[in-house]
Amino acid sequence: MSTRATDAADTRKAARERQMRRRRRRVAIGALIVVLLAALVLLVPRVILSTAAVDAAPAGPGVVVGGVYERAPVAQELPVPQLAVVAAAALCDEPAVQAALAARDDEAVVEAAGGGESFRAAVIAGAAPCISLSDPARRWVVVDKLRPLSPLDYEPANLGSLSQVTSLNGGHLRQDADAALSALGAGAAAAGVGDVAVLSSYRSYRTQVSTYAQHVDDEGQAVADAGSARPGYSEHQTGLALDMVACGRGCGGLDDFGATAQGQWVAQHAWEYGFIVRYEDGYMGVTGYESEPWHLRFIGPALAKAYHDGGFHTLEDFFGLPPAPDYAG
Repeated sequence: MSTRATDAADTRKAARERQMRRRRRRVAIGALIVVLLAALVLLVPRVILSTAAVDAAPAGPGVVVGGVYERAPVAQELPVPQLAVVAAAALCDEPAVQAALAARDDEAVVEAAGGGESFRAAVIAGAAPCISLSDPARRWVVVDKLRPLSPLDYEPANLGSLSQVTSLNGGHLRQDADAALSALGAGAAAAGVGDVAVLSSYRSYRTQVSTYAQHVDDEGQAVADAGSARPGYSEHQTGLALDMVACGRGCGGLDDFGATAQGQWVAQHAWEYGFIVRYEDGYMGVTGYESEPWHLRFIGPALAKAYHDGGFHTLEDFFGLPPAPDYAG
């Protein structure tokens, strides 16, 4: 390629990068404006002078008219400014966001929104009506004891066998999650911490029926609910979650994973590959589950980075959702 052609290509690339930076700034500014308007609505005080309190005062403020004391007129309640927070179409009106949603490219959606933190802020502020945290086909879906899958017997459309990391039970994952898992497994090996394998990955609604029933039979419902999801409430059913074990000469069990070199490396580095440890120790009051250092949930690199950088420990807190310590009924 000639020097002139190379310069032209570099110029076009730089122009595209400038355009993307401008788009991200517009989306971030739009989300910030909505957050500020919402905060202003909550902070504007109502100025109320109670008529009852004025009447009860023995010598309230007043004036003397013709030798007769008269109270000053009681101030009326001032009208509170009604600031209409527009359901910000700022993010959803972005052509790049619309195109990525239509293409079902979740990572591109987050990037077009300005990155994981801008995406999160827009969702929390109600500035992203085109984004549903209940859509089981999206990486950002939140499934917990108050947020069942819809439909309950949902089945992912793009499941595949694990391509690189060993599955001890012939498991399946969504293809994007499997690609990220392959990179994670290679990263663990390159770091010298040892091999990992998957004990459990996608589980269908029917499988979860029998899995949960077995836990109830063995442990009782209260104990089962602390460690196993009811059918239709399991992240495994999305194809985005897996249970990992450490392997050497053989493979260990789930309960051993957190204390292994692999488990400690995963806890520190899973976010770099788009995964989070979904159920951390000390957050059962939010997630409803005991600590499971082996349970990884794929949310994509951009969201996982925002999750890590923001110091979050639950998806509920990350997206501003209420705690889900128990089922509604």
